[in-house]
Amino acid sequence: MKRFVSACLASAIALAAGSALAADKEIAVVVKTVNSTFWQNVQKGAATAQKEANGYTMTFQGPAAESAIADQVNMVENAVNRKVAGIVLAPSDPDALVPVLKKAWEAKIPVVLIDSPVSDAGKQYYQAMLSTDNVKAGELCAKALIDKVGTSGKIAVMSYVAGAGSEIGRVGGFTKYIKDHSKLEIVGPFYSQSQMATALNQTTDVLAANPDLKGIFGANEPTAIGMGRALAQSGKAGHIAAVGFDGNQDLQGFVKDGTLEAIAVQGSYQMGYLGVQTAVKLTKREKVEKALDTGVVLVTKANLATPEAQNVLY
Repeated sequence: MKRFVSACLASAIALAAGSALAADKEIAVVVKTVNSTFWQNVQKGAATAQKEANGYTMTFQGPAAESAIADQVNMVENAVNRKVAGIVLAPSDPDALVPVLKKAWEAKIPVVLIDSPVSDAGKQYYQAMLSTDNVKAGELCAKALIDKVGTSGKIAVMSYVAGAGSEIGRVGGFTKYIKDHSKLEIVGPFYSQSQMATALNQTTDVLAANPDLKGIFGANEPTAIGMGRALAQSGKAGHIAAVGFDGNQDLQGFVKDGTLEAIAVQGSYQMGYLGVQTAVKLTKREKVEKALDTGVVLVTKANLATPEAQNVLY
């Protein structure tokens, strides 16, 4: 009996040691949602970086929806509790994630943010930020729309999650550029909560309520897809200038058939790849850049097949 108890105890200790070792080499990647090809492309980049990092493992998680902020906080909290080597996080809310980032900082777990920032209260708790310059990206979309519709008339803004860091920069940059460089009237923004079906219904309503609409902007992947489908279903595709954001197969199809004039595409693969690579460097106490712009490309029918566009499309 004593031998049996000793064997069980030894087994339990070995399992615990194995778990500790696994967590000690684990990079936990927590994104806004797993239900989006954008974030799935981030995962591909992260997985490549993990394979290149000798001896490190990776977990990849995200809530069912970008609006499920409490779920994302819990995922980060769980990563801190199991003492992972590093965390790569795309925060869905600039304020809600700050307390758990502080816990990571107190536990000496390095944190790399991707895609969206947190508020100033959380700046000391992360070591690097990798993202699109969303303000510049929003301006790029606004310029593309002005080039098509001119400087007067009415346009609509279809956004996603109010208050998300990327949304503030992207829609803010778009709106400011429109106001500074035209007399266009802006309808909205409308918030889809990053739900394609919601964006489709909202866009359908906006088109019906504004028959004089000249242009429309869809600020992220599910929103732009819903917007594109609403334009197609209403028979207004090609009659209203539309610019979207992100670059999955659906959105590429809309560019090809003329439903969308252009899509602004971020380096999503690069976010995942560089995010994990940077986290690994931090675990080794190597120096990293505090901020890195992962870039954006405006893709149109004219440049869709070019290497520049193909490198970011997914």
